[in-house]
Amino acid sequence: MTIHELLDGAGLVQAASPDTLHLPVSGLAYDSRQVAPGYLFFAFAGSKVDGGRFANDALARGACAVVYETAPDTPPAHPHVVVAHGRHALAQAAKRFYNKPDESIEIIGFTGTNGKSTGTMLADGILQHAGHKTSLINTIGYHIGGAPRPAVNTTPESLDVYKIAAETRDLGGKYLSMEISSHALALGRVEYLKVAAAVFTNLTRDHLDFHLTMEAYGEAKARLFGPDFAPANTILNADEPFSTEIKVAPQSRRLTYGLAAGADYRATDIQSTFAGLRFTIPGHAKIRSRLVGDINVYNILAASAACHSLGLTWDEITAGIEAFPGVPGRFERVEAGQDFLVVVDYAHTDAAITNVIRVARQLLNGKGRVITLFGCGGDRDRAKRPLMGVAAAKDSDAVFLTSDNPRSEDPFAIINDAVVGARRFDTPLTVEPDREKAIHAAIASARPGDVVLLTGKGHEDYQIIGDKKIHFSDREVAIKAIKSRGSK
Repeated sequence: MTIHELLDGAGLVQAASPDTLHLPVSGLAYDSRQVAPGYLFFAFAGSKVDGGRFANDALARGACAVVYETAPDTPPAHPHVVVAHGRHALAQAAKRFYNKPDESIEIIGFTGTNGKSTGTMLADGILQHAGHKTSLINTIGYHIGGAPRPAVNTTPESLDVYKIAAETRDLGGKYLSMEISSHALALGRVEYLKVAAAVFTNLTRDHLDFHLTMEAYGEAKARLFGPDFAPANTILNADEPFSTEIKVAPQSRRLTYGLAAGADYRATDIQSTFAGLRFTIPGHAKIRSRLVGDINVYNILAASAACHSLGLTWDEITAGIEAFPGVPGRFERVEAGQDFLVVVDYAHTDAAITNVIRVARQLLNGKGRVITLFGCGGDRDRAKRPLMGVAAAKDSDAVFLTSDNPRSEDPFAIINDAVVGARRFDTPLTVEPDREKAIHAAIASARPGDVVLLTGKGHEDYQIIGDKKIHFSDREVAIKAIKSRGSK
């Protein structure tokens, strides 16, 4: 294809030479290190650096031309194009280059603050169990037709999304389940994507370091359901207040799930134990799952609704749910022969911490204590730190406050922000910035029948301290701590 064929209608802000527009393109890249001869290089601004700085490197590797979002001060001598929005232009070019792969498969997109990873993995698990070849894009990892790949972002750049969709199609796959983050929607990483089923989970405070206000955060999420995407099926949480503010595209079928009367997919007769969940979706199915807690009732309903909207039978859905083993780092139990429960969970907002504590309380049924360990990320929304402190201290019997990816900030300064909220309650509070020591201390304090919640990192196996990313797994440290306690 030529540059003209890829970028026609992409919003050129200055005329490009005919010679440039008719250059053949052998590939696309937004990272100069991925450029090969004949590639079209997109030089838009990233989160830390301007891609334009790497144009010369891309050209040296054989790029046929460079697409700029901002015209260079001095008109470059090399072939180039200037567009109004670099990511939108990349999305259009990628969709055309890979021959509209999103229109050959069914894409299930989950957006919301919490539940996206579990929802996408549940949907993917149901589809795979029903015999379909699938792909998955989420925070925990990607897989393409069953082959795993490491996750780079919750939602990658549009070029990667369309490439994965094309690989899925070419492998004979039919479904792609993916998280669609608010960042992706705001920045244009999923522009022009055809979504078969779009699911909204919930909206609670998060990412305000990027969106600045809850209104902007909500607007970013709501884009997925409006005219820009117009998904074939819109699936909303009936119990979530923000669902009423989402303007659904008129051509989209609107479905709801939840506990409220009137929801299209409603859970009743819920039984929640350490062994898992049992509940009924009236008129549809009886559900049995190894997942625990009421939050997973919502996740199961959301995934079931998405799969059912795309034509799967209830026999296929219930069998897939029953076979689903769980999600790494989402209320994940750590067993090493101890007489109390240790749980690793990704909860890193005040609402998520509240939810995971509530699940622990439900399972304990008044017969043990909840010990919660948490930390707050550095270089992120400071205002949520005291709220996380409130959430942890309000409903726990003991709290251990530690570090969680402090990045460039002083861990003690981050902790002090969270202490402000935690000190509003008389809950015993232990401050230990060394996360490994904090986990050992929390587990050492447990009594038979207690629940120790290690929140914040979940599936992550690293800590970011300064500009260094070091290996760190809550699960691995917890096992050591349990064994160390048992040897005393």
